Amino acid sequence: MSIKIISWNVNGIRSVLTKGFYDFVKKEDPDILCVQEIKAHPSDVDVKLALYEHHYWNSAEKKGYAGTAVFSKIKPLTVSYANNTVNHNVEGRITTLEFEKFILVNVYTPNSQRGLTRLEYRQEWDRHFLSYLKELEQKKPVIFCGDLNVAHTEIDLARPKDNVRNAGFTIEERNGFDRFVSAGFVDSFRLLHPTEIKYSWWSYMFNARAKNIGWRIDYVCLSPSLKWDLKEAFILDEVKGSDHCPVGIVLK
Repeated sequence: MSIKIISWNVNGIRSVLTKGFYDFVKKEDPDILCVQEIKAHPSDVDVKLALYEHHYWNSAEKKGYAGTAVFSKIKPLTVSYANNTVNHNVEGRITTLEFEKFILVNVYTPNSQRGLTRLEYRQEWDRHFLSYLKELEQKKPVIFCGDLNVAHTEIDLARPKDNVRNAGFTIEERNGFDRFVSAGFVDSFRLLHPTEIKYSWWSYMFNARAKNIGWRIDYVCLSPSLKWDLKEAFILDEVKGSDHCPVGIVLK
């Protein structure tokens, strides 16, 4: 038996529902679907996913902003929203579900913003988030997935030299990802596709998606003990509906 997990920054759950979201879910049929940047509260939208009995929302206090949600066929043992260890819950950036064999963290990492106005906050976030993951890992292996808002290496974006001091490719943000790796976490896509060039986000400007001028900033990462169970890691770059595309894994 295997389990399929898909992560997608939908850039507005209400918007993506009108752009083929249900057809996508029916076709891909994940066991667990993690979404980021939902920009809504559960009362704002009626998500009709009959096969997904378990819905967990962590909406931002600010209307129309950020937020994460998880739709699961499998009932988790526990659910939490990282309110204590990672004190950024007002933006709804983390939804954590504990299952029998692992803990799943759905995350929407803060963007450092144009002009790097939020870079210092972002570095603080990365430190807190890694501490949170390691704390969880003391209990069970961890899977964390979502929009991490960083292209880790030069292979992960189309124009690395043009973006060295731009949000998402600063040395500070890349060092933050390095620390995840140094702590033992495995980038699932790079593990199975070490040299493949594939992106998960494209700017809406300059016809970037049609030209495939993109960035790989969406990830599924695993505790090292889970890498032996990894059957597939994929980026569904043909799926439209958002400026991001879905990414995912299949575990044995």
